[in-house]
Amino acid sequence: MTRRALVTGGAGAIGAAICRALALDGLEVIVHANTNVERAESLAGELRGSGASARVISFDVTDAAATRAALEPLVDEAPIQVLVNNAGIHDDAPFAGMSEEQWHRVIDVSLHGFYNVTRAVALPMARTRWGRIVTITSVAARLGNRGQANYAAAKGALEAASRALALELGSRGVTVNCVAPGIIASPMSDAAFDEARIRAWIPLQRAGRPDDVAAAVAYLASDAGAYVTGQVIPVNGGMA
Repeated sequence: MTRRALVTGGAGAIGAAICRALALDGLEVIVHANTNVERAESLAGELRGSGASARVISFDVTDAAATRAALEPLVDEAPIQVLVNNAGIHDDAPFAGMSEEQWHRVIDVSLHGFYNVTRAVALPMARTRWGRIVTITSVAARLGNRGQANYAAAKGALEAASRALALELGSRGVTVNCVAPGIIASPMSDAAFDEARIRAWIPLQRAGRPDDVAAAVAYLASDAGAYVTGQVIPVNGGMA
């Protein structure tokens, strides 16, 4: 039976690259979106056009009831055996000037979204005795970043939660890992980091590509990654 993969935030640059990589590996891909539904539909159409099985699901990961309502019928059809928690946002400000809304919004999407989605699919996944949970974190969880105390806190918490969950699910054949990107080329990072800064910070002297992140996720989601769990895999070009 074809394994099914759910990628939250699948319509963004990194999410789309992950969806393409998993589809290439023969998985049925469920592309999640909240506000970018049209982009997700376009991606799913592209995947179907290349011979893959793909569909779109839309819900707000911060809304526990909406998440359950969207995922329960999906899981009733068949378990999701690969979950990629990719949904996340930035809302940057110096900590002294960071509003409660900015703090809670970033934590809600990354951390509470992880809880809401993972909790809905983990038990059915574990019953199959095979599963992969991969969460996208960030180099900011380890190094920090000015103006991103909320983002760093959320990503660091995801790494800690994933290590704990790996201990709980390992006996059921489910691995739980994180992939922590550094600077990945995108319109947002291109505006924030000029070439001189990238060369100074990154030993490989370039920003990463979404495909670099997707390759690490695809490995962890595969049979080849069966003996890797509770780990954080950096994809950052050697940033210290």
